[in-house]
Amino acid sequence: MTQEITATVQKRLLEIEKEHAVKILYAVESGSRAWGFESSDSDYDIRFIYVHHKNWYLNILPKKDVVEYPIIDEYDYSGWDLRKALFLLNKSNPVLFEWLKSPIVYYKDNYFYSVMKEISKPYFSPISSVYHYLHMANGNYRQYLQTDNVKIKKYFYVLRPIMACMWIEAYKEPPPMEFEKLLTQVQDKELLEKINELLLRKKSGMEFGVEPKIPKINTFVENMLRHFEDTVNTFDPKKKPGQKLLEEGFIKIVDYVEGAIGYEK
Repeated sequence: MTQEITATVQKRLLEIEKEHAVKILYAVESGSRAWGFESSDSDYDIRFIYVHHKNWYLNILPKKDVVEYPIIDEYDYSGWDLRKALFLLNKSNPVLFEWLKSPIVYYKDNYFYSVMKEISKPYFSPISSVYHYLHMANGNYRQYLQTDNVKIKKYFYVLRPIMACMWIEAYKEPPPMEFEKLLTQVQDKELLEKINELLLRKKSGMEFGVEPKIPKINTFVENMLRHFEDTVNTFDPKKKPGQKLLEEGFIKIVDYVEGAIGYEK
């Protein structure tokens, strides 16, 4: 990411803090640019976690816990309130784990991140994460890649979640966001060559249209989909801790912001 882009994003994040009277604690790139197969016209998918003043959380009826903006000039900003983020952590939300592992970080409060990193570990569920990625891969495969001529770029949106499942199966941890890191798991040289050819085309900005399907990749996809459909129930369900750990983390972070760094005015 260029310094100019980073500066533009950071400036906008400060504006968002003032508009909503919040403190942004963490902001990352979450889409194809973080995955490593963006096109020249790909959006910047900026995702962030923010916290309100302590008194904002003292309420009877729920308040809006997301900040969203329409896409302007390829910049897409969206964020979750801290309490929402922790609620989703309790459900082992794979998207939140991806944010925490994004290779493109626009802003990171080190104290917040250290608390989140520590409390997130026991809430990661291999089985629910595999279900998430398997559903994603299945949906894209059935919709885009089963005919003789296919939308070639959709291979990435099937391969990435499949390889995320492979990573979880092998390491029992959240998968990295970067496609090339996930690709290191592929041992079949011919398959790896086919995928790298597509990746090279994608990163060079070449347009992908409808082209003949790639049998080698389709066979791999079909085999892995069957494999995970057959084995997902055998993954460790991993009993998660109670809510106390999340509540303690929430209080630590809110107290830290109130006492140490404050909010934009």
